[in-house]
Amino acid sequence: MTTLTSAHRVAPYQSYVYAYPHKTAYRKLDDRPLLSTLWAAEPKDALSLYLHIPFCEIRCGFCNLFTRIGAPDDLTTAYLDALERQATAVREALGEKATVRFATTAFGGGTPTFLTAAELERLCDIAEHGMGADLQTVPLSVEASPATATADRLAVLAERGTTRLSLGVQSFDDTEARAAVRPQRRADVEAALGRVRDARIPVLNIDLIYGIDGQTEATWLRSLDAALAWRPEELYLYPLYIRPLTGLGRRADASDPAWDEQRLRLYRTGRDHLLAHGYQQQSMRMFRRADAPPQGADDYACQTDGMIGLGCGARSYTAELHYSFDYAVGMHEIRSIIDDYVARPAADFAHAEYGRRMNPDESRRRHLLQSLLQAEGLQAADYRTRFGGSTPADDFRTELERFAERGWLESGDPLAAVLRLTPEGLAHSDAIGPELFSPAVRAAMAAYERK
Repeated sequence: MTTLTSAHRVAPYQSYVYAYPHKTAYRKLDDRPLLSTLWAAEPKDALSLYLHIPFCEIRCGFCNLFTRIGAPDDLTTAYLDALERQATAVREALGEKATVRFATTAFGGGTPTFLTAAELERLCDIAEHGMGADLQTVPLSVEASPATATADRLAVLAERGTTRLSLGVQSFDDTEARAAVRPQRRADVEAALGRVRDARIPVLNIDLIYGIDGQTEATWLRSLDAALAWRPEELYLYPLYIRPLTGLGRRADASDPAWDEQRLRLYRTGRDHLLAHGYQQQSMRMFRRADAPPQGADDYACQTDGMIGLGCGARSYTAELHYSFDYAVGMHEIRSIIDDYVARPAADFAHAEYGRRMNPDESRRRHLLQSLLQAEGLQAADYRTRFGGSTPADDFRTELERFAERGWLESGDPLAAVLRLTPEGLAHSDAIGPELFSPAVRAAMAAYERK
């Protein structure tokens, strides 16, 4: 009983940690290091490639992604021109072609399918011919919205090797969609799902959100069942967050304990429902159908470095530096950053502009965080191999003991060979992640001026 009480005192929804350190901890790099220098000693045989498209037809009320509404005056053409210039500069910086191989690729945003079919062809050309990624042989994941998942766009993506299409549905209930400032009709969502299935892309992922105003367990289950009717290979269940500078950011209190309890209740309902329907939990958010084709590359892991990001909202990772362009959430600032990006000459893309240098402690934190928040957990032996013999308990005993006391570690032992979260630990992933942030990263994030 003590463990349960302790666990429930912790606010469960503090921050969604999909990368560490967060971009609000990045700062301008006054020395503007050359990419060729940053990548000179890096292993380049299993890189990840990400292309970012910062455009959407609407901006959802919960969205704090780097994206703008619409693209007037041929802006998408200018953006793709800049993306091509950047790809040329980055590819040259990576060095000898024979040593470079991409193990996984993704197009995100924003909404990549905001682009026309012809523009998507060009985007694929940039990834394939500009960067050297073989889209026919490595996993390619693309994000889409129902409104932009048109037959001609999907045909291009299928032909060019897309293995996974992620559709941001959020809710099959029209009233809930409006409450999340995502105006859409269920009929249009269903039609889009039909087009995705007709395109025969191997993996369909459906994103759903819980915690929307007016949502109940009954309406949540109806949305889940509507999604399950399409037998998606993957489902992501996201808790709603109210973030500054977003459409819903005017909500008076985003830290309401009653709302936390509602989200936890809906999360458990959704988790149990999907498990009962033959899905396996991969993380707090991700569920995969037991018979779904594998999507990960055999030689790529999210904990490793080696990420190439193209586009003004993308980030790149080397062992010693995480870097990107300037970051904002407010629409005016985002437009300014995009305008700056499309005006850049090719030479500018040979340098890193904003970022955060990674010391050994931060690298250990990143590995622990990104491993522990996966359902399969962290192999202590892998950690020892990567970090010169030290164990997770050597480096993070205080944090791991705290998680164990709360009932969040499966074995209850920080010295276990495999550190794996319990079901309640997974439910509290958005509390565990922030607790592993270093004091320096916390201070940088707190000092970041929102824009």
